Amino acid sequence: MVEKIPMTAAGHDVLEKELKHRQQVERPRIIQQITDARTHGDLSENAEYHAAKEQQSLNEGAIAELEDKLARADVIDVSKLSGDTIKFGATVTLIDEDTDKKQVWHIVGEPEANAKEGKISIASPLARALINKKKGESVEVVTPGGAKAYEITKIDWK
Repeated sequence: MVEKIPMTAAGHDVLEKELKHRQQVERPRIIQQITDARTHGDLSENAEYHAAKEQQSLNEGAIAELEDKLARADVIDVSKLSGDTIKFGATVTLIDEDTDKKQVWHIVGEPEANAKEGKISIASPLARALINKKKGESVEVVTPGGAKAYEITKIDWK
Protein backbone atom coordinates (compact mmCIF):
# COMPACT_ATOMS: atom_id res chain seq x y z
CA MET A 1 0.00 0.00 0.00
CA VAL A 2 1.41 3.35 -1.06
CA GLU A 3 1.32 5.93 1.71
CA LYS A 4 -0.54 9.04 0.59
CA ILE A 5 0.87 12.49 1.40
CA PRO A 6 -1.80 15.00 2.44
CA MET A 7 -1.36 18.46 0.96
CA THR A 8 -3.34 21.52 0.05
CA ALA A 9 -4.09 22.41 -3.57
CA ALA A 10 -1.67 25.36 -3.24
CA GLY A 11 1.09 23.05 -1.98
CA HIS A 12 0.44 20.66 -4.89
CA ASP A 13 0.70 23.56 -7.37
CA VAL A 14 4.07 24.62 -5.90
CA LEU A 15 5.45 21.09 -6.31
CA GLU A 16 4.14 20.87 -9.91
CA LYS A 17 5.76 24.22 -10.79
CA GLU A 18 9.09 23.14 -9.29
CA LEU A 19 8.96 19.83 -11.20
CA LYS A 20 8.17 21.63 -14.47
CA HIS A 21 11.03 24.11 -13.87
CA ARG A 22 13.52 21.31 -13.14
CA GLN A 23 12.44 19.33 -16.22
CA GLN A 24 12.03 22.17 -18.74
CA VAL A 25 14.63 24.72 -17.59
CA GLU A 26 17.26 23.12 -15.35
CA ARG A 27 17.62 19.80 -17.23
CA PRO A 28 18.34 21.43 -20.67
CA ARG A 29 20.64 24.04 -19.05
CA ILE A 30 22.72 21.31 -17.34
CA ILE A 31 22.83 19.19 -20.52
CA GLN A 32 24.17 22.26 -22.36
CA GLN A 33 26.83 22.76 -19.65
CA ILE A 34 27.92 19.12 -20.04
CA THR A 35 28.06 19.50 -23.83
CA ASP A 36 30.11 22.71 -23.53
CA ALA A 37 32.50 21.14 -21.01
CA ARG A 38 33.07 18.12 -23.30
CA THR A 39 34.47 20.44 -25.96
CA HIS A 40 37.28 21.44 -23.58
CA GLY A 41 39.12 18.17 -24.06
CA ASP A 42 40.26 15.59 -21.49
CA LEU A 43 37.27 14.78 -19.27
CA SER A 44 39.33 13.20 -16.48
CA GLU A 45 40.76 16.58 -15.50
CA ASN A 46 37.83 18.75 -16.56
CA ALA A 47 36.34 20.37 -13.44
CA GLU A 48 33.50 22.03 -15.39
CA TYR A 49 32.42 18.64 -16.75
CA HIS A 50 32.47 16.98 -13.33
CA ALA A 51 30.58 19.89 -11.72
CA ALA A 52 27.91 19.75 -14.43
CA LYS A 53 27.57 15.95 -14.04
CA GLU A 54 27.15 16.45 -10.26
CA GLN A 55 24.47 19.11 -10.90
CA GLN A 56 22.74 16.72 -13.30
CA SER A 57 22.71 13.97 -10.67
CA LEU A 58 21.25 16.30 -8.02
CA ASN A 59 18.61 17.65 -10.42
CA GLU A 60 17.53 14.18 -11.56
CA GLY A 61 17.27 13.08 -7.92
CA ALA A 62 15.09 16.10 -7.12
CA ILE A 63 12.89 15.37 -10.16
CA ALA A 64 12.41 11.76 -9.02
CA GLU A 65 11.53 12.90 -5.49
CA LEU A 66 9.02 15.49 -6.78
CA GLU A 67 7.41 12.94 -9.12
CA ASP A 68 7.07 10.52 -6.19
CA LYS A 69 5.47 13.14 -3.91
CA LEU A 70 3.05 14.23 -6.65
CA ALA A 71 2.12 10.61 -7.41
CA ARG A 72 1.32 10.00 -3.73
CA ALA A 73 -0.39 13.37 -3.17
CA ASP A 74 -3.76 13.38 -1.48
CA VAL A 75 -4.93 16.90 -2.36
CA ILE A 76 -7.38 18.28 0.18
CA ASP A 77 -9.50 21.31 -0.73
CA VAL A 78 -9.26 23.40 2.43
CA SER A 79 -12.01 25.78 1.24
CA LYS A 80 -14.52 22.92 1.61
CA LEU A 81 -13.49 22.19 5.20
CA SER A 82 -15.21 23.58 8.26
CA GLY A 83 -15.96 22.73 11.85
CA ASP A 84 -15.09 23.52 15.42
CA THR A 85 -12.26 21.01 15.81
CA ILE A 86 -8.76 21.42 14.45
CA LYS A 87 -7.75 19.15 11.60
CA PHE A 88 -5.62 19.24 8.45
CA GLY A 89 -5.99 22.55 6.63
CA ALA A 90 -7.04 24.61 9.64
CA THR A 91 -5.48 27.99 10.35
CA VAL A 92 -5.13 28.21 14.12
CA THR A 93 -4.50 31.30 16.25
CA LEU A 94 -2.70 30.55 19.51
CA ILE A 95 -1.68 32.63 22.51
CA ASP A 96 1.48 31.55 24.34
CA GLU A 97 0.31 31.22 27.95
CA ASP A 98 3.71 32.34 29.29
CA THR A 99 4.39 35.36 27.08
CA ASP A 100 0.89 36.26 25.76
CA LYS A 101 2.47 36.27 22.30
CA LYS A 102 0.04 35.53 19.45
CA GLN A 103 0.95 32.96 16.80
CA VAL A 104 -0.97 31.92 13.68
CA TRP A 105 -0.26 28.53 12.09
CA HIS A 106 -1.73 26.89 9.00
CA ILE A 107 -1.62 23.07 9.27
CA VAL A 108 -0.44 21.67 5.92
CA GLY A 109 1.25 18.63 4.38
CA GLU A 110 4.91 17.92 5.05
CA PRO A 111 6.18 18.94 1.56
CA GLU A 112 4.70 22.45 1.88
CA ALA A 113 5.56 23.18 5.53
CA ASN A 114 7.49 26.44 6.01
CA ALA A 115 7.60 28.01 9.48
CA LYS A 116 8.63 31.41 8.06
CA GLU A 117 5.34 31.45 6.11
CA GLY A 118 3.32 30.27 9.13
CA LYS A 119 2.80 26.77 7.71
CA ILE A 120 3.47 23.74 9.91
CA SER A 121 3.45 20.09 8.91
CA ILE A 122 0.59 17.88 10.04
CA ALA A 123 3.35 15.62 11.44
CA SER A 124 4.95 18.34 13.60
CA PRO A 125 4.66 18.08 17.40
CA LEU A 126 2.58 21.28 17.58
CA ALA A 127 0.13 20.18 14.86
CA ARG A 128 -0.22 16.73 16.44
CA ALA A 129 -1.01 18.38 19.79
CA LEU A 130 -3.63 20.65 18.15
CA ILE A 131 -5.53 18.00 16.16
CA ASN A 132 -9.10 17.44 17.47
CA LYS A 133 -8.87 20.38 19.89
CA LYS A 134 -11.39 23.26 19.96
CA LYS A 135 -11.35 27.02 20.46
CA GLY A 136 -10.79 27.91 24.12
CA GLU A 137 -8.84 24.74 24.92
CA SER A 138 -5.22 24.73 26.08
CA VAL A 139 -2.54 22.49 24.62
CA GLU A 140 0.89 21.64 25.94
CA VAL A 141 3.66 20.90 23.46
CA VAL A 142 7.13 19.59 24.26
CA THR A 143 9.56 21.58 22.11
CA PRO A 144 13.35 21.44 21.89
CA GLY A 145 13.32 24.50 24.17
CA GLY A 146 11.09 22.81 26.76
CA ALA A 147 7.33 22.49 27.32
CA LYS A 148 5.09 25.28 26.00
CA ALA A 149 1.44 25.90 26.76
CA TYR A 150 -0.90 27.60 24.28
CA GLU A 151 -4.51 28.66 24.34
CA ILE A 152 -6.46 28.20 21.11
CA THR A 153 -8.23 31.50 20.39
CA LYS A 154 -9.41 31.01 16.80
CA ILE A 155 -9.85 28.32 14.15
CA ASP A 156 -10.21 29.43 10.51
CA TRP A 157 -10.72 27.59 7.24
CA LYS A 158 -9.14 29.54 4.37
